[in-house]
Parts: sequence; structure tokens; C-alpha cells
Amino acid sequence: MIVAESASAALGPWLSFYVMTASSAAALTGLMFVVITLVTGAERVRRAPDGISAFSTPTVVHFCAVLFVSAILCAPWRSLVGPAVLLGVAGLYGLAYVLRVMAITRRLSAYRPDLEDWAWYTILPLGAYAVIVMGAVLLPLLAVDALFALATGVMALIIIGIRNSWDVVTFIAIKDPDEPPDPPSGSSG
Repeated sequence: MIVAESASAALGPWLSFYVMTASSAAALTGLMFVVITLVTGAERVRRAPDGISAFSTPTVVHFCAVLFVSAILCAPWRSLVGPAVLLGVAGLYGLAYVLRVMAITRRLSAYRPDLEDWAWYTILPLGAYAVIVMGAVLLPLLAVDALFALATGVMALIIIGIRNSWDVVTFIAIKDPDEPPDPPSGSSG
């Protein structure tokens, strides 16, 4: 089983990294659910479903993508082709999802996203998923370099998710539910 040994040899040193990132992503996903539930009321959610689709849901999706990538790379694969295919599909889904979020964000009427919003909610995640796709393509060919690329994409999604979670929660916490829909310039959400 030379193929299985090479897959284990490539993935083995990364096991603790991906256990840590999977645990972090799972915990942060759960925390996002709890905080959004506590900070928001059902009435606010009904009045701003596009805001949820453009800002809160993508954050949870990024954490779930980290959990998925980490789980794939913790599995005992016989070769690197299987995880490469799954990671490639996951990365392509992530790219398509972020493009969908861009479309939703473009048509928001209750809030006008600023440059910071565009960067953190669309541009940076797009780059992270592109790095995951690149890592997936390279995994069977250049495993060491590909695993560093995949780790970069995973860490980028965690950092993006943490920052965006904070942004969403603070925006919801300080926004008056009776305030007119267009927040003052410089607010993020």
C-alpha cells in the first residue's frame, strides 16, 4: 500500500491543525447561532431577510466550509485524489456561493454596503475559496505545497468569519429597530 502510506505521510502532520480548525469552526458556528438568537428579535429578522442572506448566513457558511475541509483532511485516505476531488467541489461551491452573495448584496435596499463590507463579505472570501480550489488541484501533484495552500484558505475563512461575526453582532446590537432603514455613513453590517 504505497499509495495509502503516501497519503497518510502527507496528511498525518496536519492532523492536529485540522482537528483544531474543525473544532474552532464548529464552536464558532454554534456561537453565531446563539448570539444571533439572543441579540435579534424575530421581528428584526422578518424586516431584513436580505441582510441576513448577505451578512449573517455567509459567515455561518464559511465556518461550515472550514469544518468540511478539515473533516476531509482528517479522514484516513488511501490516496490524495479523493480528498482533492471533494475539496475542489467544495471550493467551487464556495466560489459560486460568494458570487450569489455578491448579487444579493448589490440589490440591498435597506443598507448600502461600504468598501469594508465588500472586502470582508465578498472579495476576501472569494480569494479564500480560490486558494482552496488551487490547493485541491495541486494536492495529488504537490502535496506539501497544496496542504499549505489549503491551510491558508481555511485560516482565511476562520479569520473572515470571526471578523464578520463581530461586525454583524455589533451592528445588530447597536442598531435601533425603529431607526430608518438607511444607517449613517461608516456603519458596517
